[in-house]
Amino acid sequence: MASKRALRPTIGFFSHINTYPSTFSVTLSSPFKSTPFSTSSQLLKRHTYPGARKTRDSNRHRGESTLRRTGTRWRLSVSDEPLPKPVAPEELPKPETDPDHGLWEFFYDKTRLVNTPAQDSEHGRAWTVEELRYKSWDDLHKLWWVCVKERNRIATAALERETSKLGFGDAEAKARDQVVRKTMGAIRHTLTERYYLWEDALKLAKADPEVDLSGNGSTYTPMEYLEEEERTSGSLSEAARPSTKSAAPQG
Repeated sequence: MASKRALRPTIGFFSHINTYPSTFSVTLSSPFKSTPFSTSSQLLKRHTYPGARKTRDSNRHRGESTLRRTGTRWRLSVSDEPLPKPVAPEELPKPETDPDHGLWEFFYDKTRLVNTPAQDSEHGRAWTVEELRYKSWDDLHKLWWVCVKERNRIATAALERETSKLGFGDAEAKARDQVVRKTMGAIRHTLTERYYLWEDALKLAKADPEVDLSGNGSTYTPMEYLEEEERTSGSLSEAARPSTKSAAPQG
């Protein structure tokens, strides 16, 4: 059982409560009256009682981000109008294209963008310099531009494979392009040989008396032809002269 000395502080505490009852009651009750926990009752009063604040306000920053202060870029529609339905790809009008347009030459076929590895491997060997030496200037010119067109097709297919990430046909396309480049190198070699031969022939023509590079008259007149013409013209002139024996009067 507690002694009288232990109960004295407790008795003193209750005596202070009885002395100042108003202070103690205000201290305990003031926090709960100033800050209510729930606001549902206040919102309910706004809708129920007349004169309360409406739910719609005129805040211009409604819907904006609290961090970046950014909202929608345009006003959102809240009408009941039906939204337009997207057109199916099959129903879209097909654009008219020229079947003979020059850009089709960048593709092997109008129905496919790239060749298969088997199709790229179907090619022959490159032209050699010995074979091209027998070709004329027009043939070499046509063959050169055929090679240019072929390289453009290979480059177009390579770009399409890289864009679409197909993952096949690179090795076969590089081998085909290497063959075309060898042919173009042989054409340049052949034309270089002809250019050097033309320079040597030009030097010889300037030192040759039978060649006239002035552009007046015949370019090449051989000396043997002139000598033969002179002999022929001399014999003809002698044959045309009247004979003295036949012209003498007979006795």
